[in-house]
Amino acid sequence: MASDWIERLKSAQKTCITQDGRIKVHYSFQDGSQMAEEYEQSSKLLLVRKWRHKRTLGDFDVWQYEVGESSLPIPEFKELTLRENISNPIFIRLDVKDSFQWRIRNLPYPPDTYSISLDEDKQNVIVRTSNKKYYKKFSISDMVRLGLTLNKEAITFSHINNTLIISVSIFLSLFAYCF
Repeated sequence: MASDWIERLKSAQKTCITQDGRIKVHYSFQDGSQMAEEYEQSSKLLLVRKWRHKRTLGDFDVWQYEVGESSLPIPEFKELTLRENISNPIFIRLDVKDSFQWRIRNLPYPPDTYSISLDEDKQNVIVRTSNKKYYKKFSISDMVRLGLTLNKEAITFSHINNTLIISVSIFLSLFAYCF
């Protein structure tokens, strides 16, 4: 499975530019889908990875962020409109050098309220609260593409400033895969 992903990357049309201290790489795949990645120029850390796929009529969907978040400004509404509550939890992925990391902002509950578990059959991480106010299930798309299995010991979490930070150690995940 990992070799399929690598072959898909090799066969994609690639464009790369350096702009504003970021290295931006755009991939166009043979099935019409596109992936764009942005790396910090000095540390080579992945800041943004986003995908868009072709619709049946030939135009493209909007960009779906896999890593990072949109840098577009939030529009100001001058009149009464229906909009999302600003205190809703915000789920984003931000990677660091040694781990995959997810941040869920606007979760005000104490740290002992959270339970992080692993669905070993579907390879999903499950976040839930004991007061049943929040539930989220997600997979690690990088590991799915490479065919790696997730190790429960590699998952840690912390809660700081109403933000739940879930980390999956890359080294522990790969170590469990190798042995």
